[in-house]
Amino acid sequence: MAAALVKRVSGLLRPLSVSLRSRTPQLCQFSGLIQPPRLPNTAVFAVRAPLRATVYQAPRCTILQRVSALLPAVPQPSSRTLTYFSLKKGKRKTVKSVTDRFMRLHCGLWIRRKAGYKKKLWKKKPARRKRLREHVFCNKTQSKLLNKMTTSFWKRRNWFVNDPYLKYHDRVNLKA
Repeated sequence: MAAALVKRVSGLLRPLSVSLRSRTPQLCQFSGLIQPPRLPNTAVFAVRAPLRATVYQAPRCTILQRVSALLPAVPQPSSRTLTYFSLKKGKRKTVKSVTDRFMRLHCGLWIRRKAGYKKKLWKKKPARRKRLREHVFCNKTQSKLLNKMTTSFWKRRNWFVNDPYLKYHDRVNLKA
């Protein structure tokens, strides 16, 4: 079983090693740029011969390096720019983009506008524009993440005059 796996891998890597050893024009141009180190005139010519031979050899690469060139790039995980300890007071900081894009209701739910509600409205039909103006609730996972990205200041209850979200702050007919 292991022998069959080795044959498959070697069959996969053989074209790579052959292409590295072949003298393609790009490789010839590249190897022409590399010059062996200059030795003083008193040096023996036999010392120069091995140096030239090593310059034109194919570079030694590990199997992982050879195969990784064939694989597509691994996507980087998204980064949250959350400051755990600030420089001044050593406190956790709120991610400002969260407070700009989302609103936390007092019941713990987060609401947001739909994506693209400001973009290219001239080409969208009125029904779609109306749909995009609506607010949507974030799910449980998103709400937990947004809670971690904000400090307690943004989680306290505020009372505003003529608050349009007043009837949504307290959950009614929903089980906790």
